[in-house]
Amino acid sequence: MSDTQKENTSDVRHPGKKGGWAGKIIKFIVPLAVSIGLCVALFRDIDFHEMMRIIRQECDFWVIAGVALFGLLPMLIRAARWGIQLRAIGVRPPLRILFYSICGTYAVNIVFPRLGEVWRTGYISYRQNASFPEVFGSMIADRLADTLVVAILTLGTFIAASAPFIKFIETYPQAYQALEALVTSPVVWAAGIAGLLAVWLLFKYSHNRFIVRVRHILKGIWEGFAAIARMDGKGLWLLLTAALWSCYFLQLYFAFFAFPMTRQILADNGIIVAVICYMLTTISMAIPSNGGIGPYQTAMLFGLQLFAPAAVASGADPAARQAFITAGAAFGNTVIAAQTILFIVSGIIVFILMAVDKRRSAPHHAGHA
Repeated sequence: MSDTQKENTSDVRHPGKKGGWAGKIIKFIVPLAVSIGLCVALFRDIDFHEMMRIIRQECDFWVIAGVALFGLLPMLIRAARWGIQLRAIGVRPPLRILFYSICGTYAVNIVFPRLGEVWRTGYISYRQNASFPEVFGSMIADRLADTLVVAILTLGTFIAASAPFIKFIETYPQAYQALEALVTSPVVWAAGIAGLLAVWLLFKYSHNRFIVRVRHILKGIWEGFAAIARMDGKGLWLLLTAALWSCYFLQLYFAFFAFPMTRQILADNGIIVAVICYMLTTISMAIPSNGGIGPYQTAMLFGLQLFAPAAVASGADPAARQAFITAGAAFGNTVIAAQTILFIVSGIIVFILMAVDKRRSAPHHAGHA
């Protein structure tokens, strides 16, 4: 490994060392607090014992197990897609190694939210003796592609089924008005543009040693990001992207058949129920939390309530509403629990396999040191 690559990788191998207590609080404490806070809010009006009874007696665990195992397929697809982007910058890890990195990412994110992406970048750059900034740029391109897909899917869903989204806005008008005021404020836009201009001038003309180093790292990140425009296999990359998000949707769609209540909602309203819940839960995963725990169940329950029977939605029958919310919470918690167990188990397995691989490839790395 070259001196430059060693410097690049060493900057992120131990991200907690440079951030201080403030960085640790932002990275670890805030997501944990969000998860706990949302779970407390979720369970506050729910009969926990009744929810557990529904899970034990009404859940078809074979469906949940099948859905969980099916979750390995999108991990493999994501690994193959990232491999196409990495080849564009001259990094060619085997598919199994990329699969290890994806499984490990999800496992790390459960304990240390958002750190999994940095971890997989460090793992691939170290194992393949590659530039960390370029691999990191490739990872950013990978995640930004997902963000773009989510934006397109959200827009498409809104066009196809605007009524539930309008209902969402009507339910929380204060939040909508506050967001609208923020987005349309000329002061916010002026401050944002001035801040970006100041940062650009600082990084372009400053000769400060730290700024120069950061500029060098950002250049490597940009090269890794820009490689997506010149990579070979764009058609396959698009196909894998479509397959990836289709798999995510199918996971949730089939999970609806695990509980009588969700099966009935699906039968009464059609596939649009799964589409709406899919988009809401997908967007909720952007909220910093431990593995999506908290935001996921909250978004799922809200999505299900959009299709609740009239007596439940209006609150005319408090008992029916309580039963509906409890059953919805049982569904959301079971799905996220199955997903979390998959991430933990697959993470443990791949970390063992990675340790074996590291021992086998040690001579190879020693030769490049």
